[in-house]
Amino acid sequence: MQNASQYTIYTATDLEPGSFGNWIYHCAMSLLTYPVDEAIAEQLAFMGKTADADRAWMLEYRPDMLRFCNTYEWCRGQTKPFVTELQDVPTTLIAWLHRHMVKGHAVAVHDVNDLPRNARAIQAEFQRQGNKSVLSVPIFHEEKLRGIIGFDATTRHRTWSCGEVGALFQCAGLVGQAKYRNQRNHGSTAYESSAPLVYLSMRGVVRGVSPETIVGVRSAGNYSEIWLENGSMVLDSRTLGMWSTLLPGQFFFRVHRTAIVNALHIVAVDRRSHDKWLIEMRSVANAWPVSRSYRKSLRERMGIWPRSTDQK
Repeated sequence: MQNASQYTIYTATDLEPGSFGNWIYHCAMSLLTYPVDEAIAEQLAFMGKTADADRAWMLEYRPDMLRFCNTYEWCRGQTKPFVTELQDVPTTLIAWLHRHMVKGHAVAVHDVNDLPRNARAIQAEFQRQGNKSVLSVPIFHEEKLRGIIGFDATTRHRTWSCGEVGALFQCAGLVGQAKYRNQRNHGSTAYESSAPLVYLSMRGVVRGVSPETIVGVRSAGNYSEIWLENGSMVLDSRTLGMWSTLLPGQFFFRVHRTAIVNALHIVAVDRRSHDKWLIEMRSVANAWPVSRSYRKSLRERMGIWPRSTDQK
């Protein structure tokens, strides 16, 4: 452990989770129970609340380590989210922090206004986000740095306990194993596609996903059901009309006034009934209806030859 008046650097051997060992159990159970992306979002919310943090987040590095992307974020109260702004950001912005992360150290910043001169760039970013104190812990897999997980305190200054830092270290290890064990060449899911991320918002958590992983979107009143390729569904706070402008038109199109689908995930179109067409999609248990007014665009998208009984 290295102490300075403005921050503390920890190594994993310095720490024991103590009374925060329940984080580790909750993290393991979430990763065993839910798809990994949903589990990470759930874990951030759980830890953020129990640690009395104002923001909990996870960054992931590009394979070349030259840029990073904020892929998960939980906020509470009036704390502003920054996940949509921190995309493809040069690692030089966090160079002071990054050098400690590469060494496998955690960094607890007690007062962001009192950092050394060589931390000016990240200090300005912390101040822009309204942070007073910040805890950052590296995420490793196969001895390679893959990301950073941490907490922000925006309403008051915090001194993070050894128990909190130790528990977060161990949760970072579980997250790293679950997130990257099946990926090759140091690939982060945030960079597997050249398409930009879109952001889903639910229960205070903002989560970035690649558009190709969205199977379909259905209206749910003032909300939208976002169906993902892993079989999960996220209830997002935006309307279907807003999603129709967010999703790329080369993949997504309407099949009903209440539904948008991704052509990449369509597995079958049932036209046996003239009055009721149904569309089946990967990882969605039930077929969705196709309105008469959208049949023509569906045929054109899917290359389906019209029958004499089809509406022209």
